[in-house]
Amino acid sequence: MATRIRLQRHGRKGKPVYNIVVADQRAPRDGKFIEKLGIYNPNTNPATINLNFDSTVEWMMKGAQPSDTAKSILSYKGILMKKHLLEGVRKGAFNEEEAEKRFLTWMEGKNQKVADKSASVLKANETVKKTALDAEKVKNEARAAELASRNVVVTEEESTEETTEVEAEATTEEESIEETTEVEATTEEVVEVTPAMETTNEEIVVETPAAEATPEELVVETTKEEEKTKEA
Repeated sequence: MATRIRLQRHGRKGKPVYNIVVADQRAPRDGKFIEKLGIYNPNTNPATINLNFDSTVEWMMKGAQPSDTAKSILSYKGILMKKHLLEGVRKGAFNEEEAEKRFLTWMEGKNQKVADKSASVLKANETVKKTALDAEKVKNEARAAELASRNVVVTEEESTEETTEVEAEATTEEESIEETTEVEATTEEVVEVTPAMETTNEEIVVETPAAEATPEELVVETTKEEEKTKEA
């Protein structure tokens, strides 16, 4: 039976998590498998890989063929390097102690690279956070300055409005004082003019009897003329 080391997809949409399994080559991707070897989570940086090292090496030595993605994962974890050294031991190129020594040296270099990558990722994340905080701080300062300038403008406008109201009230009071003065002056003129008008009325009343005496004289003269006519 041909066996294959491959991935089975799990997890939610957009956040996949894969099981590393050994399955029959004829089985569907997410179907029945022979053994679960580990888990691969690509959502972290660097990716998280939990793998049963010895069992995976054993299956590789039995002839299990990894898929392309599984092969990259096994190479990253040193499975392919371990298989290569074991095959050298089997062929007699070197003994198991030399193979183990070479493998440990390789793993130290690999672990150092992984640690350096993790440190660079953390440093990059911190730099991004610091840049974001600095940008937010500058933005907040600009917003505070803008609010302060708006408050100053509003205060100046309010003081200007108050000054205008005070001036308007003073102008109104001056106008009312002027109107009162004009009314008083007009009243005095009326008082001064009134006696003259009364005197004129008295003069008219005094002259009226003389005008009334005129018709009586006319009657007397008419009577005298009639008597003269009768005598004639």
